Amino acid sequence: MLKIGLTGGIGAGKSTAARELARLGAVVIDADRIARDVVEPGTPGLAAVVAAFGPGILRADGSLDRAALGRLVFADPDARRRLGEITHPLVGRESARREAAAPQEAIVVHDVPLIVENGLAGRYNLVVVVGADEDVRVGRLVRDRGMTREEALARVRAQATDEQRRAVADVWLDNSGTPEELVQQVHRLWEERLVPENERLLATRN
Repeated sequence: MLKIGLTGGIGAGKSTAARELARLGAVVIDADRIARDVVEPGTPGLAAVVAAFGPGILRADGSLDRAALGRLVFADPDARRRLGEITHPLVGRESARREAAAPQEAIVVHDVPLIVENGLAGRYNLVVVVGADEDVRVGRLVRDRGMTREEALARVRAQATDEQRRAVADVWLDNSGTPEELVQQVHRLWEERLVPENERLLATRN
């Protein structure tokens, strides 16, 4: 099993790369999706988040108001740390369970936004980073997610820098251009590196 860590800052296009890798045959484990699942209504995760941040982060139906929580944690590093202390272990356990359930010959892609911030690079055979210029990312967040420029800049700058990501990257996919150009890069990565690396890894274990 070849384990890939896929990461990139908000607005960089990591999700586009993950979708294409899944289409090519990878088993994609989406940490963001799992992070939403572990704080669904009725879960111990949501109860712990409410205990830490108060009932003001809930909608009327009892579900998590992600926008309200986001405003809290992105403005306060300590709050962001507390949230991580609650959710990261839950996400980690579920990610490990899904990895263990994947076929041994699979290429498993862990789609994880905070590989750099949480020091997780050593868990993977390869770390793939999707990058884009800050102005490009901010523009996408304003256009696609309805953020103000100030909100978008705050989100981008709350995460790791490109220099920090490059320090752990085995592969850098530049997504400052079009989605089609990113997809072409993903195809080359799959055909020229991931499939051969997985075949070599499997050969050494047989």
